[in-house]
Amino acid sequence: MGALLDPRASALSWCRRERIGGDGALAAGPRADSRALTRTQEAALIDAIRGHAPADLDLPGDLWTRRAVIALATGLLGVRLTAARVTRLLTTWGAIARDPAQRACPMCAGAVGRWMTTAYPLIARTAATHRAELHWIGRARLCGVAPAADVVSAVSGPAGRTRIGFMIAPGGPSAALPRDFLGRLSPDRTAHAIVDGTWATWQLPRRVSGRVVLHPMPSCERR
Repeated sequence: MGALLDPRASALSWCRRERIGGDGALAAGPRADSRALTRTQEAALIDAIRGHAPADLDLPGDLWTRRAVIALATGLLGVRLTAARVTRLLTTWGAIARDPAQRACPMCAGAVGRWMTTAYPLIARTAATHRAELHWIGRARLCGVAPAADVVSAVSGPAGRTRIGFMIAPGGPSAALPRDFLGRLSPDRTAHAIVDGTWATWQLPRRVSGRVVLHPMPSCERR
């Protein structure tokens, strides 16, 4: 594991700079819980998840979840993590539920607020009518790793019962939203994917599965 060069030196929009940078990190600082993972153990966990789906490692699920991470840590490290500890770990990586306002940079906040009162209700009603799943898609830069990596996550479900699925994908300012990730959202149902501003329009897949409907949120690069 090496140091990750800060992509902020590249030409990024304010929105992507605001949302990608700093959300994810290698959670290697001091911990109150002495049973938490060491930096070496966490790095090994990241290396195992990077570029793999759970099924590749004989684990259930199309995307990584808290349960899959617990099973991986048990088999790979011999460490039994609690659900609460995995939640804290994923939070440090940036795989967390965010309020829509938190998915916008200050320059986009007004546009996102208007979008939430105009476009979003129709998206939600359409998904409910067709018994489709609604997913909020975002990414966070995973700091302290090389090569560059992003934690791409999908949040679904009502408040209090949210589900988070994620993958660790190649990162960097030019990294596209992985088509394979979208195809794994709801293999047996239609998925309405609301994509935040951490990807520019040109970074979104031109073609996706017929079961996936993309809804890009307003951002600095989506005029």
